[in-house]
Order: sequence, then C-alpha cells, then structure tokens
Amino acid sequence: MRPKAQVSMEFLMTYGWAILVVVIAIGALSYAGILAPERFLPEKCILSTGSGLFCKDFTSSAAEDSITLRIRNILPIAVDIISVSTDMPICIASTCMSDPLGAENETDCVLTCPSGLNSKDKVKATVYVVYKEGTNGLEKATSGTLQTVVA
Repeated sequence: MRPKAQVSMEFLMTYGWAILVVVIAIGALSYAGILAPERFLPEKCILSTGSGLFCKDFTSSAAEDSITLRIRNILPIAVDIISVSTDMPICIASTCMSDPLGAENETDCVLTCPSGLNSKDKVKATVYVVYKEGTNGLEKATSGTLQTVVA
C-alpha cells in the first residue's frame, strides 16, 4: 500500500469511529427520554382563536384529582358554556360555574378525574368546549390544547 493511501485510510477510520461513538451516545440519550421535546415545552392552555373563548389560566391537582380551566369570554355577547371535556378517558366532562357567561367575563371549569392524577405526571390533552352564543343561539364547538404538569 502506498503511504498516501495508508494515511488517508487511517484518517477515515479514526473519524469514522468518533462519529460512530457520537451517534451511539445520541441514540442512547433519546432512548432514555432525555432528548424528548415534550420535556422542554412550556405549560400551556390554548383554545382555537376564532371561537371568542380564551383559556386565561389553568391548574391541575393530584390531591383533588381535577384540572381547572379559567375560560374568558372575549365576545361582545354572553355565551352559555354547555360542557368542557378532554380526550383523556380518566377525566369526566364538566359544566362551568357561571351560566351564562357574560361579555368580557370569566368562569372556572373543573374537570374531575376519578381514576386519579399522579403528582409530577405530564398531561397533554385536547380540550373540547361546547357553547351557545346568546340565549337562542345554536350550539358551537371549539377545541384547544392543554399541556401541564400535575401539582
């Protein structure tokens, strides 16, 4: 073998092993869940923008086995929130405290989870809100995203 070929072959082998070690390390970290994107995402509660309902605040409690959403009506008319539910099978649909919800007012909606929420669990769910605009309005539905860590 010529000396130039040997040098280039050693160069490729050395860097090849280094790249292999880096790929194995990244694979091990992602398999262990350390590189999971959900781990770095902030807590949030967002309802679809066109509905006129806004998720102002939220909390979850393992002690009470519940998730509380504070929903604000940003429409110029009152709305009647019929139900709030999630795609989590352990939580039961809820009605809200205020009936009807006036313009620029807010109400707390409590989702009860009788199967139990565990402290430090991450909850990522789709929230569904069914409501009527005004007293004689037709039922409408909106959805959004809830992402939180149970307290």
